[in-house]
Amino acid sequence: MPEKETLRRVRKDKEEGKAASTQAGEFVREEIEHVKHGKHGVKNPKQAIAIGLSKARRAGVELPPPEAGRRKEKSRKSTYGKSKGRGDGSKSGS
Repeated sequence: MPEKETLRRVRKDKEEGKAASTQAGEFVREEIEHVKHGKHGVKNPKQAIAIGLSKARRAGVELPPPEAGRRKEKSRKSTYGKSKGRGDGSKSGS
């Protein structure tokens, strides 16, 4: 879960019209800080960057899916595809 301060900075960046990569950079920055303070056991900075970008995508930052070759095709489609199992927002049934 991203920290409240990080979410605040991201909202501010979005309101100012900054690029999605700038907004995602706040999440990456947070993860790098966690690594520095020993909150994560990542082996290298690339892992921290990947975690930060993943958190940014989950928080709604409009980032493209990971590049081909970085992640398996099946996983990329299921995780970052249009359908996330939430439906189209309309209630059906009754």
